[in-house]
Amino acid sequence: MARINKFEDLEIWQKARELCQYVELLIQTTTLKTNYSLKDQIERSSGSVMDNIAEGFERNGNREFIQFLSIAKGSAGEVKSQSYRAFDKKLISEEQYLKLNEMTEIEKNKIGAMMNYLMNCEIKGLKFK
Repeated sequence: MARINKFEDLEIWQKARELCQYVELLIQTTTLKTNYSLKDQIERSSGSVMDNIAEGFERNGNREFIQFLSIAKGSAGEVKSQSYRAFDKKLISEEQYLKLNEMTEIEKNKIGAMMNYLMNCEIKGLKFK
């Protein structure tokens, strides 16, 4: 893999941004906006995915990046759990719920793959081991 110089070039960050944009669309266009606590939770969780990928990338070396990716992956799990809650409360449609779940599952898998990759490479200039 060629050296990546900015977090914006990472596919996992780009997908996290798409996740945030979709969550924002749901907040603006569904009754999710009426449930303030769940709306705030899912907005913060999706933002945490994106922000932790960026912050981890800007840290020193693979070890710190992996730690931040672990947090991002956990936040993606939160988004997925919150999508169930939003669907169960009938705040989003089944189609919206399925799309959000799919986006979140793909992102979790990509983050996990990146974590595994970082354990064995020097993408940030410092090997994990």
